[in-house]
Amino acid sequence: MPVAPSKAATAPRPRRRSIDVFSSLSHVALVIWAILVIFPIIWTFLASFKTNTELFGDNSLAMPQNFDWGSWGRAWDKAHIGLYMINTVKVVAVSTFLTMLFGSMAAYVLARYTFFGNRAVYLLFVSGLSFPVFLALAPLWLTMKNLGLLGTHTGLILVYVAYSLPFTVFFLTAFFRTLPSSVGEAAMMDGCSHTRTFFQIMLPMAKPGLISITIFNVIGQWNQYLLPIVLLPGDVQDKWLITQGIANISTNAGYEADWAGLFAALSMAIIPVLIIYIIFQRQIQSGLTAGATK
Repeated sequence: MPVAPSKAATAPRPRRRSIDVFSSLSHVALVIWAILVIFPIIWTFLASFKTNTELFGDNSLAMPQNFDWGSWGRAWDKAHIGLYMINTVKVVAVSTFLTMLFGSMAAYVLARYTFFGNRAVYLLFVSGLSFPVFLALAPLWLTMKNLGLLGTHTGLILVYVAYSLPFTVFFLTAFFRTLPSSVGEAAMMDGCSHTRTFFQIMLPMAKPGLISITIFNVIGQWNQYLLPIVLLPGDVQDKWLITQGIANISTNAGYEADWAGLFAALSMAIIPVLIIYIIFQRQIQSGLTAGATK
């Protein structure tokens, strides 16, 4: 004889419904956020193919009538965006490498070794996260001038490394703490030195975290504007970075009316970072979640 379901079994589950409602609202919010982020990027790319009449006409959101790459050529040659992009690649590549090298070594020592002042050194690094960049612009300018590094890529690289280290050390210290200590101890018992254990054993194990923080550093340094404009003044225009070049185009756009060239330069600055993020998005996600799953 079948048993009738109890009232408790057939009663609605308000908690489950509230979770479903929250999930639906979060998906809607994510869709809206994605549109707000993606639409300006697409519009910027399409605007680089338009004329000034199309850009400031009644229907500025319409597709361009002709996909003419002339504005890209003008931005690359006439506005020297090609030179500025090469300078940016050089500066960001060297500064990111040094940041990851010094940051990973410092984070590993702070995470795996106990010594007097460990906590104080860690807090000193983390305190750099609360120091706004614009507060140090004048002291940085004077320091670089006294060292003879004002207007040089070397001075800018050193400043980039200094400002990227706090977040790098903060992130990687937490990541190194999640790695099993038994592997490093086994390597030390087999005769590995501390240096060899770090570079050949622990560093490859931290690959997800290293990739994640590397991408964040690349994006942050690629988009930096305040530091280059202070440390690379106008008399060394051949050493400018891409953000300075775009700002220069924006300033001159009101006189030369080459708005398509401005949007072409913006597209050139966006596309490399976007490609890097698309390629390494899985590694970034795994690196951010690895510490929570171990």
